[in-house]
Amino acid sequence: MQHRIIVLGAGYTGAVAAGRLARRLHRDDVAITLVNTETDFVERVRLHQLAAGQDLKPRPLAEMFRGTGVRSRCAKVTGIDVDRRTVTVADGNGAAEELEYDTLVYALGSGWNDQGVPGVAEHAHEVSSRPGALRLRERLAGLDAGQSVVVVGGGLTGLEAATEIAEARPDLSVALVARGGLGDWLSDKGRRHLRKVVDGLGITVHERTAVTGVEADRVTTADGGDLPSAATVWTTGFAVHPIARATTLETTGTGLIVVDGTMRSVSHPDVYAIGDAALVMGPGDKPLRMSCASGVPTAWQAADTIAARLTGGKVPSLTIRYYNQCISLGRKDGLIQYVTADDRSVGAALTGRPAAVYKELICKGAAWGVANPLLGMPARRRRVVRGTAKAGSPAVSGSA
Repeated sequence: MQHRIIVLGAGYTGAVAAGRLARRLHRDDVAITLVNTETDFVERVRLHQLAAGQDLKPRPLAEMFRGTGVRSRCAKVTGIDVDRRTVTVADGNGAAEELEYDTLVYALGSGWNDQGVPGVAEHAHEVSSRPGALRLRERLAGLDAGQSVVVVGGGLTGLEAATEIAEARPDLSVALVARGGLGDWLSDKGRRHLRKVVDGLGITVHERTAVTGVEADRVTTADGGDLPSAATVWTTGFAVHPIARATTLETTGTGLIVVDGTMRSVSHPDVYAIGDAALVMGPGDKPLRMSCASGVPTAWQAADTIAARLTGGKVPSLTIRYYNQCISLGRKDGLIQYVTADDRSVGAALTGRPAAVYKELICKGAAWGVANPLLGMPARRRRVVRGTAKAGSPAVSGSA
């Protein structure tokens, strides 16, 4: 009987994990099912571009995984029973089905976080999902010259969204609201360049400003002021998919699945969590932030660990660290802020057109790695050890 592996979510981490498992395990021994709500792989790191009016290359999952042995399933996850080892999904017509697994890889990721601020859910837009980016795209396309767009959130997503919109629509009045100072975590060089670009694009920056409410035509701040806004973009952070908290998995108060160094759940050894969905400790014993940069290595670790445990190999250990923060500032400019292993900025930074090219290469490389699951590294498909190795069992020594 084949060992049944279900991967939930086909973002960067889920798709990478499924492809890597297909490279590591003999297809006669395993049945790998990749469940996703959309039929395409979505380049989440480019959704601000989609919102600003650019078109993204379609990447159908069925085509990406053709010939790999991975079965792509378009469905919404509606329930998980980790004690019975089942996942309940619903297709586009709402028909429910229960899928059984032997090993589960949870990669449902994260979405926008309204922070409980009144009016955000009803009136603001988000760029953390393709449907959200498309709704914002439609809204921006309907705005007349001179109307105001307010981007709330001064982190990486907010900076990329504000600069992309301002570059694509110089006829609009774009404002950025940041709770702290503009790019206050960057190096001196990084902050200077960011300020130069923002000023050049005509973006009004409201620093050290908290938003307390959003209405259809305005944003209210903590000091009692109102900022006119025909379209409000909310980028103040991410929240994980809520479904894990409804299970008996050990999770944090915010719904992150608690895992060990191999990405295995500390409460259910046949469940692995990767990417934004997992509480993963990095250098300095600090939790890794939600990002593609830290998420993809967790997918590598989980896939290689599952393969090793199923085939009787030695469980690998991957050190996950940061090297830089890549920020696009429109299509012609960018900022690469170099950081320490635990994500603290250092003095060095790459700016301008070279940084934009660097960021573009990073994005293309990440998408290529997902879209070509059997290329880029040798395939070493090994046979599952029958009756001995389980994905949740202790490691046995041997070659990986």
